[in-house]
Amino acid sequence: MLDKNSLIEQIDTALPQTQCGQCGFDGCKPYATAIVEGHADIDQCPPGGDAGVAQIAAILNIAPKPLNTIYGHPTSPAVAVIDESQCIGCTFCLRVCPVDAIIGAAKHMHTVLTELCTGCERCIAPCPMDCISMVPVPGPATPEIQQQIADGARKRYHLRLLRLTRNQQQRTKKLEQNQPQEAPIPTAQQATDAKQAAIQAAMERARAALARSNIPTRTK
Repeated sequence: MLDKNSLIEQIDTALPQTQCGQCGFDGCKPYATAIVEGHADIDQCPPGGDAGVAQIAAILNIAPKPLNTIYGHPTSPAVAVIDESQCIGCTFCLRVCPVDAIIGAAKHMHTVLTELCTGCERCIAPCPMDCISMVPVPGPATPEIQQQIADGARKRYHLRLLRLTRNQQQRTKKLEQNQPQEAPIPTAQQATDAKQAAIQAAMERARAALARSNIPTRTK
């Protein structure tokens, strides 16, 4: 029997790596993890279709089942294309692309690197100009090429997660550095010691002032 991590890796490899989120999870790896942990069924990946469900069933040594179409239907391969004449450079599509297949900068035209696009469609809804459309493309020529494409998408997905995590850590660190440091609250003993020290210092100042005044002593 394979251990949990090995099962997750095998199921993740069997998934198409579109990172589309149709299964109800953020990406293919989270979905694979949910399957192994019993939080998701094997039939929730529309891009994988019935064939993908059968692959997962074989890994788990359980009976296959049809794709649950509540999550969507299989579609032909397609990639996102931006109408660059309408793009306003809002960066919304760039932020949500799970495999960093969109390049651009704020207030500058964005472009989809079609050879990297997985066809997840996550960029369409956030676009305020409705200038992104899906264009059909030929499917991979061979299963080997299809696997290479999936492996590349998986790598870019995980690199993006690492980048986002690192950026969040840097923002948190910067905020902490800019926070004013609060003075530590003294203990009861420290407060008493400080009070006694202040009294002693005041008495010493009074003696010094008296000595400087040269006040004559009384004589009988």
